[in-house]
Amino acid sequence: MEKEDEKVEIAVLGGVGFNLNSDFKLQAVKTPYGEVAAYQTTIKGKKVAVIPRHAGKNHIPPHRINYRANVWAVHALGAKRIISTNSVGSMRGHHVGSFVVLDDFIDFTRSRPSTFYDDITVHVDVSEPYCPEIRTTLISAIEKQELSYTEGVYACTEGPRFETRAEIRMMSQFADVVGMTGVPEVNLAKELSLCYASLAIVTNQACGMTTQKLTAEEVTEVVGKAQDLIIEIIADTLENIPETRNCRCMFAREGACL
Repeated sequence: MEKEDEKVEIAVLGGVGFNLNSDFKLQAVKTPYGEVAAYQTTIKGKKVAVIPRHAGKNHIPPHRINYRANVWAVHALGAKRIISTNSVGSMRGHHVGSFVVLDDFIDFTRSRPSTFYDDITVHVDVSEPYCPEIRTTLISAIEKQELSYTEGVYACTEGPRFETRAEIRMMSQFADVVGMTGVPEVNLAKELSLCYASLAIVTNQACGMTTQKLTAEEVTEVVGKAQDLIIEIIADTLENIPETRNCRCMFAREGACL
């Protein structure tokens, strides 16, 4: 664990093409699930750790990301809050480059370890999966920039392939956007009583919504173009989020253990 005065205040879990243009101090964080590269910096007076999900010798695909190690590393660094950035496809016709502040999720993943507790039973409450304090501050930051955004439900699929037209027709009955990296992060954060919220950027229309072929290149291209806006939103959120947590996230494990 970090010393009290060295603790990271907030962690950012970055998706495809996400980089912070700042001075970083690289720290290798050892966890029970493997080592994690955390890039520490200071933004708006807050000590921040940026953990890129896909970093490695080769790009790590979504179904192979070590989600448990990443979230545990946040906990080990002393952070209590996580801002996640996610690339999503729209099932509601959102324009490409717009933002979605997630308010719920549906899990269609299959093979990912989704809990820290394999030997005991821990039923965390996810009736409010995304921290309301972070969400409110994110929305205020987006509105300050006069950017287009909505709130919505996120469907997480296993990947690495894109979804089929039939899958999108089915999921569009229940969700607004689709991606591959937001789960099990949100569950794992709850198990450690961390605050977690997601800033999603629409990088494409989901399969079948247009006649165009889906490509990975368009995802990275859209995120790259929106890089400065994403950083401004996160920086404003870091500056204005309440110093003290007043949400229910910190009590997520209360009454959950059998």
